[in-house]
Amino acid sequence: MNFDKELDARGLNCPLPILRAKKALTDMKPGEVLRIVATDPGSVKDFEAFCKQTGHELLSQAAAEKEFTFFMKRK
Repeated sequence: MNFDKELDARGLNCPLPILRAKKALTDMKPGEVLRIVATDPGSVKDFEAFCKQTGHELLSQAAAEKEFTFFMKRK
């Protein structure tokens, strides 16, 4: 999947991946896609809740080898 910006949140625990994603999204234009890579298992539910609360679209999420990858579209 194509993306406009990438955020490496590996090694960070809640709430840091969400806070860093929020900051990254503020620098992006509506419709742009942010790719996030995280290692915190709690980030799966955190990003789902974050998107519901903020209106950003969670395009996809995947888990492989203890890493979680998210693609989020800015509202």
